[in-house]
Amino acid sequence: MSKWKSIFGAAAILAVVQAAAPANAGSGDALTVVELFTSQGCYSCPAAEAFLTELADKEDLVALEWHVDYWDELVYGYAGKWKDPFSSRDNTHRQQIYNQSIRGQGGVYTPQMIIGGRLEAVGSQRGSVQTAIQRTRAEAPAKLGVTIIPKADKGMVVHVDGKDARPASIWLIRYDHAHTTVVKSGENKGKTLTSRNIVRGVERVGAWKGRSTKVELASLSLAENQGCAILVQGEKPNRHGPILGAANCPR
Repeated sequence: MSKWKSIFGAAAILAVVQAAAPANAGSGDALTVVELFTSQGCYSCPAAEAFLTELADKEDLVALEWHVDYWDELVYGYAGKWKDPFSSRDNTHRQQIYNQSIRGQGGVYTPQMIIGGRLEAVGSQRGSVQTAIQRTRAEAPAKLGVTIIPKADKGMVVHVDGKDARPASIWLIRYDHAHTTVVKSGENKGKTLTSRNIVRGVERVGAWKGRSTKVELASLSLAENQGCAILVQGEKPNRHGPILGAANCPR
């Protein structure tokens, strides 16, 4: 079981039932998930964050930015240290588990991108990231369609359907669309950094057990600058499995 913690108020889960999606729900297209692990204290990270900004605008991707905390206490000579305002120990833990799952070791670095929950690349190396995206789509495409239907009470109904027998968890990811920060110390001292799709909260809202699933969520109370995504991620003991399905929430 993941150690992620929601740092938002928990969305009220009204029901999780095994049932066929209604005829008017349709089937969501399988999207590829790209996750950037980054820090404002990392000199090499702004280029990766600029790349993620481009990926975030692509309709066939779910692009997420996870700010880690291990740069927060590092001192960079006369420039001192910089605490990333979006950093989280939970984000660092997620990256560590990914590296254990994918690379066989818990060591971490930034900027790192994880593609489809199964491949990794240096986040600033565009060619390597694009190759990993193409490989994921060719070798292990997401097999589950995720459809999100907004409700009048600002909640939503999530339908997951497809052919994949592997057990998985259904996650609600909340993120801030964009922030611009003037960095006053550390390796990026004096730079103005813009970040996109910054993860701010994570909540397990259901489970995939190999058959059509519907999850109803009450009001999410998203702020004006916030959005969300649904990830269906395979379960492995003390490991993150591959992403089996994903969708961006309607804006």
